[in-house]
Amino acid sequence: MMKFSSLLVFFFIFPIAFAQLRVGFYSQSCPQAETIVRNLVRQRFGADPTVTAALLRMHFHDCFVKGCDASLLIDSTTSEKTAGPNGSVREFDLIDRIKAQLETACPSTVSCADIVTLATRDSVALAGGPSYSIPTGRRDGLVSNRADVGLPGPTISVSGAVSFFTNKGMNAFDAVALLGAHTVGVGNCGLFNDRITNFQGTGRPDSSMDPALVSRLRNTCANSASAALDQSTPLRFDNEFFKQIRKRRGVLQIDQRLATDPLTRGIVSRYASNNAYFKRQFVRAMVKMGAVDVLTGRSGQIRRNCRRFN
Repeated sequence: MMKFSSLLVFFFIFPIAFAQLRVGFYSQSCPQAETIVRNLVRQRFGADPTVTAALLRMHFHDCFVKGCDASLLIDSTTSEKTAGPNGSVREFDLIDRIKAQLETACPSTVSCADIVTLATRDSVALAGGPSYSIPTGRRDGLVSNRADVGLPGPTISVSGAVSFFTNKGMNAFDAVALLGAHTVGVGNCGLFNDRITNFQGTGRPDSSMDPALVSRLRNTCANSASAALDQSTPLRFDNEFFKQIRKRRGVLQIDQRLATDPLTRGIVSRYASNNAYFKRQFVRAMVKMGAVDVLTGRSGQIRRNCRRFN
């Protein structure tokens, strides 16, 4: 039922893309495609479970700039990859390894955009998140410019963050569910240092943050450049993130605001109280996001190397 309802929403919101994207797109042209992706992601996850957070970040950052077209993967001095918000995106080598195997098995068949989408899906399941089907058939973009990158920062307002998603055809439930991916996320200490030291020039920590968390983050950042955004189950994809922000334990300012803003606090409460419901909503949101401004049919190309245009 979950998969059916997800695809219904997908069809209603993105009817044109849906005509081209479909579950099992490669079942004839490259039947082993999803297995190859899954096996290499599993191998990487076994070595480093933070790969889930990395792939989620890569997927989000790609889809919200000119759509899910793998434009983020292009190597160039002026490409999206060089923009400030993308400096922390990683696991490009994993995408390269997957692409290399797929090119050996099925040359010029599976797009880099679909590789990112499938790899992200598989990594979420490995971290304890939902296992779900997602339509494929995306093609790779032909443009990647640093100037096109305009991603929101950690101090954005809730209304600003929600608008960022609604402008792409999603809603507040989708926005909060996708931000819930911070349950396995990591943030650079520089993104929240003011909250634990000198919030808005007061000389004191952010009063909206649990003092015990302030102390813990100070210790963490004294010895490391980053900290987990979910201090309870940082490697587990679950709804603990929402429980934490309801206890004033949001690390990023936008995360904490989700729990108190009238626009989203009710949604946060629902996700915090029902892990299965959160995971269902996350799947719906991921299916929607995966269809944002996609290239299909004869648009774009199937890159032979994900780092450069053919």
